[in-house]
Amino acid sequence: MNAFNRLILLIVALLLVAVPLLLLLMNLGVIQADVIDQYTGYRGAVQALGDFQASSLTTGARAVIAVVGALVALIALLLLLRELTLGRRVSRSTVMDDTPGRETVITANAVKTLAESAARAVGAESPSVSLASEGNSYVVFTGIQVPSSDNYTELAARARENIRSMLGDQGVPVKDVEVTVRGTAL
Repeated sequence: MNAFNRLILLIVALLLVAVPLLLLLMNLGVIQADVIDQYTGYRGAVQALGDFQASSLTTGARAVIAVVGALVALIALLLLLRELTLGRRVSRSTVMDDTPGRETVITANAVKTLAESAARAVGAESPSVSLASEGNSYVVFTGIQVPSSDNYTELAARARENIRSMLGDQGVPVKDVEVTVRGTAL
């Protein structure tokens, strides 16, 4: 996703969170309505709604409005959390070779797929991979499940080394690989 799309998503997510928050703070009396109206002119929008009365709504209509409001709030939260990396710098792609005429870029999804395949190759079940980037190299976080007949430590070590070697063979710059065992596979 390019920077412009990310900026638009971030603005929409913040608006979908900020507007209901301001309305709630005004309703609770924390912020004076006159102050908000001075900066936003919201009273014109309220007057445009006319004589709408929430008490005249049926129970079904209220339920639909509540569900739609909850979905909008959830979508806003997901959009906002998608844009926040919470301390980890996530790379969308990495330049593997910048030699003129041989430029090669690998996407983060391709690196995830390679790491998951490398973990499966040594016997790990249900691998899940997340990436962080430091400089031009990746830090690979892998969660695996271990078949009940295998040794947890041994399989985690094999998965770690196989991920490191497979990504290295493909020319992917890797700083570190962390493997976490989430439990046994059924």
